[in-house]
Amino acid sequence: MKIAISIGDLNGIGFEIALNSHEKIKKLCDPLYVVDRSMALQASKLLNKKLPKDFKTIPLSLDYTISPSKISSQSGNYSFCSFEKACDLADAKEVDAIVTLPVNKEAWSKASINFSGHTDYLAHRYKKDAIMMLGCQKMFVALYTHHIPLKDVPKQIDKDKLISFMDTLYSELKFEKVAVLGLNPHAGDGGVIGDEDKIIQEAIMTINKRLNSDIFIGPLVPDIAFTPRVRNQFKYFVALYHDQGLIPLKALYFEDSINVSLNLPIIRTSVDHGTAFDIAYQDKNPSTTSYINSIKEALELAKKRNPQSSL
Repeated sequence: MKIAISIGDLNGIGFEIALNSHEKIKKLCDPLYVVDRSMALQASKLLNKKLPKDFKTIPLSLDYTISPSKISSQSGNYSFCSFEKACDLADAKEVDAIVTLPVNKEAWSKASINFSGHTDYLAHRYKKDAIMMLGCQKMFVALYTHHIPLKDVPKQIDKDKLISFMDTLYSELKFEKVAVLGLNPHAGDGGVIGDEDKIIQEAIMTINKRLNSDIFIGPLVPDIAFTPRVRNQFKYFVALYHDQGLIPLKALYFEDSINVSLNLPIIRTSVDHGTAFDIAYQDKNPSTTSYINSIKEALELAKKRNPQSSL
């Protein structure tokens, strides 16, 4: 199968991860790196490494001078254009899936790209409520809200929106059960600490009745949801906001976890880490585990969606 690799911010660690993993990745799939060959050569030179002859690239015609560890509008624009082109390839069925290396949101902002990340762009591009799910084989966390200010999260706790979110999540994954976190401390204590958790409970009851099964369990008290006892009962969790789900996930499985975009016409997975400017181009051998896991998950999803693919 053919996978388009969106190269990420070239001022960060993404290219080094792709280069260090190439020999292993090419045994799993046919990788197509969405980066100009001239830029790949420039990055390889900075890393004091040779660019393999079979490192397949695709032109963007957007050469610029790489500035390791720097936030710049040029690197932001390049990473966005690489991502956009990868989506074009997936739309045209020229690749089976796309895998994205990390971008820097501040660099996107400097380049006047008005999206707060990959998932927000995908939602805009495909006019779908893209669901961000992160994790690994031991635990996955689906985020009800993504990159919005914390003060705005309670405003998004709407019964119909929650039901739609859970319905879509189940239709994508068909899990047996999933834990839904409460929003407030103690899951609201019956309304003593906010009313949002009552809305969450009503939504859970409604979707379970619709599915004729107790698929969604909760709302769970957030401060015990990720304890070993609870994690022994659940693989999938729904978090109401970004840090509620990602702080425990990264504390437990930082190097292993990946990002999966659900409810889209294309398959997209990603590393679950940032650009790591503090170690970029310093021969620190950044971990490739999340990237390799992203490739493997993309291939599994592609096989499920199109088992007859011969790309």
